[in-house]
Amino acid sequence: MKIHEPLALLGGLTPAMFMRNHWQKKPLLIRQAIKGFVPPVGRSDLVSLAASGEVESRLVVQAGAVDGSGWKLRHGPFERRALPPFKRPGWTLLVQGVDLLDERVHALRRQFDFIPSARLDDVMVSYATDQGGVGPHFDSYDVFLLQAQGQRRWRIGRQENLRLLPNMPLKILSDFQPEQEMVLDPGDLLYLPPLYAHDGVAVGECMTYSVGFRSPSRCDLASELLHRIAEAHAPAGSDVLYQDPRQAATTRPGEIPEKVSKFASDAVLRALRDPSAAARALGEYLTEPKATVLFAASSGMATKGVLRLSRCSRMLYDSAHVFINGESFLAAGRDALLMRELADRGVLAADSVQRLSHGAKALVADWIDAGWLYVES
Repeated sequence: MKIHEPLALLGGLTPAMFMRNHWQKKPLLIRQAIKGFVPPVGRSDLVSLAASGEVESRLVVQAGAVDGSGWKLRHGPFERRALPPFKRPGWTLLVQGVDLLDERVHALRRQFDFIPSARLDDVMVSYATDQGGVGPHFDSYDVFLLQAQGQRRWRIGRQENLRLLPNMPLKILSDFQPEQEMVLDPGDLLYLPPLYAHDGVAVGECMTYSVGFRSPSRCDLASELLHRIAEAHAPAGSDVLYQDPRQAATTRPGEIPEKVSKFASDAVLRALRDPSAAARALGEYLTEPKATVLFAASSGMATKGVLRLSRCSRMLYDSAHVFINGESFLAAGRDALLMRELADRGVLAADSVQRLSHGAKALVADWIDAGWLYVES
């Protein structure tokens, strides 16, 4: 993607300008970001997806209580008869990961490739009847809200008080103070940075596509990476047990022995001694598929035809590794350059495939068998 050329999706801003002036800083409303937008996944498609046990879906119903107590949340799958009538106001159906389920939605998501894929969460599609919504709330991630059908009224604001209503099935702000109000039509796009409070209410029947980019917390990352590093550092059956054959009888059983503290500190330091351990753990974590993702095994000659990433695959790289779907591989030289091209573009031309080494072709063949890649003749 050419990051210094104006992009209609961003209202004529270049991707470089958007990232510099708005990303994680302030909202941006783009009228007709996608002119004449026709949602690739409509209401009936969404209802069909929500009926699958392999798809994450939720149903939010608002009974109309002023104090918020009327909100109800259910998790799918949902048979059609389990959903309220379409003429009934005040309910919303939300389906996660639609970009992994539909190639057209996946192509829509790739229009945001000026943002690092390591930050990508997924595309959620919501359908709402008149007055439907999920209440005033804030997200811990960046989100682009694309109006797909009908209209939705958004109220947004920088919210200092993030206190939530107690004992609720949804995270609803107890004292929402909006600063702006706007109505989005099909093709309009609203970007919101993390923690920016917002409340979207359907004006008639409507659909919204939410392209989300995760912002992991420092604590979550530390917990995940330390766990992965520890597992990699001590394979099953090879761990060293703490020993204290000279431990004397004690009159203070509640005190942690100094030797235990030193053993624990040494264990952490040993796990972190490998300078590439954290890099491997991070790449594996960022490419780990969600639990609901299933790959369809395929076959094909890896050396003939165009290679394309499955829309369910997550592929990233750093200076020494290539990561795909939770696994890491050392990569250098021409193989590394070609693998990085595949990760960046999602596709590798047939002549480029021919330039892969014998070992890389064998690896690619394994990925094809696993359904992570497929071959276009």
